[in-house]
Amino acid sequence: MDATDDESEGGADDDLDADADDNADDDLDDALNAVLAAYDLKDERRTGWQLRGIDEPESVAAHSWGVAYLVVSLGDRLAVDLPGVDLDRALRLAVVHDVAEAETGDVATRATDVTDRSDSTAEGVDREAKAAAERAALRDLAGPLPERVRDAWEVYEARESPEAVLVKECDLLDTCFQAVCYERGDRYDPERGDPDAFREYDDLDEFFATTEPRLRTNAGRALFAAVRERYRSARDE
Repeated sequence: MDATDDESEGGADDDLDADADDNADDDLDDALNAVLAAYDLKDERRTGWQLRGIDEPESVAAHSWGVAYLVVSLGDRLAVDLPGVDLDRALRLAVVHDVAEAETGDVATRATDVTDRSDSTAEGVDREAKAAAERAALRDLAGPLPERVRDAWEVYEARESPEAVLVKECDLLDTCFQAVCYERGDRYDPERGDPDAFREYDDLDEFFATTEPRLRTNAGRALFAAVRERYRSARDE
């Protein structure tokens, strides 16, 4: 091989290195853009609280933090009913469980969604449409990111693993904890929200009505009862 051949091979290697660098830069740009898009959760307000006229309601990101904190702080209690549950894996599910709402927005679960599933005339969430929209959003948001992001979201959505069940219990309970905080702080005025949205419920009672029938563990129901008692004490003061 003469010097000319050496130079040709060297040039080819340099071109490959340059292409690899360009691809790496593109991958990084895509990943950063995806993370920035997910950060919209920090400004996405929880719809249910807005409907009730909560003063400065929490964001979806704040709710996700609450769910993650319940996994860490009370996960051992819930694990009693979920043999083999991995709390570290559950924590990953908690962090990503609502990330699709950065694109779709938050859709509130109403009491009719829980109690009137057999009533075709009841106004409520179109679950299939909601799931399809969130899955499409997840493809955009997690596409450039490691597979573990999408995998964790899919595992949570399936609600089959003990980790997914535990995180869903925490997702439901977080709303009840937050209702206690709002009730204690006297932070809502129904007239400021949508007065017609809560025709059948006083105060923040609907949030407990939507939670109770959806809990799947005895430990979750026990925690719910304890939190509800604190809510009622604050409400009736």
